[in-house]
Amino acid sequence: MKKTKILSILCTRPAAIKMAPIVLALQKHSQFESYVCVTGQHREMLDSVLHLFEIKPDYNLDIMQPNQDLYSITTRVLNGLKPVLNELKPDCVIVQGDTTSTMAASLAAFYQKISVAHVEAGLRTRDIYAPYPEEVNRAIVSRIARFHFAPTEIAKNNLISEQINSNIFVTGNTVIDSLLWVRDKVNQINNFSEYYGSNIQNLIDQKKNIILITGHRRENFGEGFKNICFALKTLAEKYSDWHFIYPVHLNPNVQKPVLEILSKVHNFYLIPPLDYAPFIYLMDKAKIIITDSGGIQEEAPSLGKPVLVTRDVTERPEGVAAGAVILVGTNTQRIIEETESLMQDKERYAKMSRISNPYGDGKASSRIIEILIDFNASASIVL
Repeated sequence: MKKTKILSILCTRPAAIKMAPIVLALQKHSQFESYVCVTGQHREMLDSVLHLFEIKPDYNLDIMQPNQDLYSITTRVLNGLKPVLNELKPDCVIVQGDTTSTMAASLAAFYQKISVAHVEAGLRTRDIYAPYPEEVNRAIVSRIARFHFAPTEIAKNNLISEQINSNIFVTGNTVIDSLLWVRDKVNQINNFSEYYGSNIQNLIDQKKNIILITGHRRENFGEGFKNICFALKTLAEKYSDWHFIYPVHLNPNVQKPVLEILSKVHNFYLIPPLDYAPFIYLMDKAKIIITDSGGIQEEAPSLGKPVLVTRDVTERPEGVAAGAVILVGTNTQRIIEETESLMQDKERYAKMSRISNPYGDGKASSRIIEILIDFNASASIVL
C-alpha cells in the first residue's frame, strides 16, 4: 500500500510542544511518510523543543527577521511554503493552534488543494481583537481545514455553531501529552542543571512558596502590563517570605515595564525565558501561577496549580467553568485580591488544586493518529 505523505508544520515553541507527540507517533506508523517543516518564527526557543523531543526538521523556512510584523510573517510563510509543497506534494498538512504562521501555512496548503488537519481546533472568544490576532487566525484555519481535532466539547460546539459540521473529533489537547511526558522525564534527573544547562534548581528555595508569572499578550501591552506589574510589586513587598519568579519575555513591550517596576524588589526573580523542560520543572514547584498564556491555562490543572489569568476573556472557558482558572484581567486591585485569597485561604486553594484537568488525559495524540489511520485505510485522507 502506498504510504500517505503528511507534512507537520511547526511554527512557534508552543506549537512545537503541542505537535511533538503527533510527530513522534506518525514516525512510528508504517502507513505514513512523515515530514516536518519549521517556519523559523521564534527559532531559538523552537530549537530547544526540537532537541528535547529529538525531532529533526526536513524543511526550515527561516522566516525570522528583526522587527517583523504580521504582514511579513504572513507573506514569508506563504512564499516559503510554496516550493516545499511543490516539491513534497504531501497528501495532508497538519497545523496547530492560532499563530499567524499557522494561518498562512493553512492558506498555502489550500492554494494547492492539499487537505489540512487542524490540531486544537474550535477555540473562540467571539472578539476578533482578544486575543489579537489569534482569534481571526484560527477562524480562517477552520474555514480551510478538512479535519478538526477539537480539544473539548465546547470547542466542537463552537465549530458546529459556525456551520462546520464534518470531520470534527474531540481528542483532548496534545499539550497534556507533552506535559506529562516531560514532567516524568525531568523528575527522573538528579543533576537537572547539568542535563538541561539551566540553574533553575539553584533558584528554588524549597522552604519558600513560589508564585510563577509569565506574560506576553499584545492586548496587554502598555497600561495593562504596568497594572499587572504594580499588583505584583505590591504582593511581593507585602509577602516577603514568598518567592516571585518571572521568566521575562524578550519583547521590549514586556521587558520595559517589568524591569522598571520589578527589578529592585528583593524577593522578585526576573530571569530569561526558559526552555520547556526547566519551565515544566518550575511549574511543578510553584504554588500559584499568574499568566496570560493559553497553554499554561491548559497545563497547570494537570499539575494541581491554581491559575490566575491576566486577561478579560479566554478562548479556553473550560478551565474557568471547572474552577481551575480565574480571569483577573489587568485590574491591579483584582489581581492583588485574588492572589491574596489563594495565598491565605487554604481551603479555597485545596479545592482549586484538586480539580481534574478538563483539557485532556495525555492520550490526545493517540486519538488523532487513530483517526488519521482510519481515514487513510478508507483512502479518504486526500481531497
